[in-house]
Amino acid sequence: MHREVVTPELARYLTELSSGISRQIGILIDRDGAITHVIVGNAKGILIPELEDYPVGRKALRGLRLVHTHLNEEPLNQDDLTDLALLRLDLIAAIGTKDGLPGNIYVAHLMPRGSERAIEVLPSKDFHSFKLDFNTFIESLEEEMERAMVFDQKDERERAILIGVSTRPRYEQEDSMEELKELAQSSDVLVLDTVIQRPKEINPKYLMGEGKLRELIINAMNRGATFLIFDQDLSPSQIKSIGEHTELKVIDRSQLILDIFARRAHSRDGKVQVELAQLKYRLPRLTGKGTAMSRLMGGIGGRGPGEMKLEVDRRRVRDRINLLEKELKSLSEARRQRRHRRLQKGIPIVSIIGYTNAGKSTLLNALTKSSIFVEDKMFATLDTSSRRLRFPREREVIVTDTVGFIRDLPKDLMAAFRATLEELEDADLLLHLVDASNPRFEQHIESVENILEELNLSDKKRILVFNKIDRLTGDEIRNITFRYNAVAISAFNTSTFKPLLDVIGQNIWSETFEQLV
Repeated sequence: MHREVVTPELARYLTELSSGISRQIGILIDRDGAITHVIVGNAKGILIPELEDYPVGRKALRGLRLVHTHLNEEPLNQDDLTDLALLRLDLIAAIGTKDGLPGNIYVAHLMPRGSERAIEVLPSKDFHSFKLDFNTFIESLEEEMERAMVFDQKDERERAILIGVSTRPRYEQEDSMEELKELAQSSDVLVLDTVIQRPKEINPKYLMGEGKLRELIINAMNRGATFLIFDQDLSPSQIKSIGEHTELKVIDRSQLILDIFARRAHSRDGKVQVELAQLKYRLPRLTGKGTAMSRLMGGIGGRGPGEMKLEVDRRRVRDRINLLEKELKSLSEARRQRRHRRLQKGIPIVSIIGYTNAGKSTLLNALTKSSIFVEDKMFATLDTSSRRLRFPREREVIVTDTVGFIRDLPKDLMAAFRATLEELEDADLLLHLVDASNPRFEQHIESVENILEELNLSDKKRILVFNKIDRLTGDEIRNITFRYNAVAISAFNTSTFKPLLDVIGQNIWSETFEQLV
């Protein structure tokens, strides 16, 4: 196995051929010295093909080096360096042609994160005097790069850079990005960094300028990211345009929420609703995008036989959507019958609603001595749970726990869960639970109120209940309860429940009670 970047014999063959046809010629070489691709370009550049058989994975670099000819012995240009960074190549080399023979060689490689320069451009040298033990060099470079990574190499989780691009005030963007971070963590994603962009105007194609996007992608790959997660909902064309600049997966806020819902839905109702929402979201986003990168053409189009496959995929998705909608209708009818039987028994219904991770399941467990799954994550529980809570004089209520609300809930998801949330129409009382310790609780209250309005439930009788008061001072508790005319509790401390139970009793039977829990 040779240890040169490229052998003298191969370099001479490339320059002779390139000079003869007046076109640049490039080759991609793997670490075993095998040529994986031969590329014939034009006088100014080459088109690098799709490299899906050589993905950027757990390693810092792709495992391929690019050697190509330059007809006029010109040095590496900005496009060469951009390809090096975007494609995570081991190294890029350009050999100048001089009377059909190798002239100078120009070489550049990436540097470990934290270095003064992201790319090291070596001084040009006459090809025959250039010496580099490539195998030793690349092993040492990659080891250094991996040591500079901020995460454990054994961590198998997806790694993401979170991106917010908006003209909104910065404090609003920061709040929104904090929530996106919580969502990512709920989806078991390792967040490497958050990036906030505030352009004068939104670029309709990339959200930000193309140069800024490239810079962001290169930074993400330097950090070892596998995902770009945008806080904004991206249109199908934006996902396609951004995706053409990178092999990193590109998703938006809605897709992240849909992923969380897909992980957490356990009942048949929940699974059908989530799958339906996912398919409706994905249908307009089915494209034939390749991952080819090109400084000349920007990638390969998806024409030809791929179009036929796309149409088949779309038809299958539509068929599945129709099937799920029929099943959802059937499940909805079964729910309607259960609600009807419950109403016939005349047992009052109290529904706990609130922003995700406000503590609804914890409160239901504490009130009814149940053991519904609880976790300190957004959307830890999705499936509606109902339990009985017994009051004095043989009275009882049914307490239901609903899916957590969130601002800007994806429209497809809102539509799919509308049937489940319709159960709130039958509730005699809504307990609007709020995490009082969350600095964004005011926005959370507003988001829940907006969703209730969308569901035509604004007139439903409800009580505002501040939870997690164990994290607040006495003065803070008194101030917010007075300001909002609310009840304050800690779902972990049943001794705080008396005021809440009294208010429930007053609203249902106009009575107050001694301690019940």
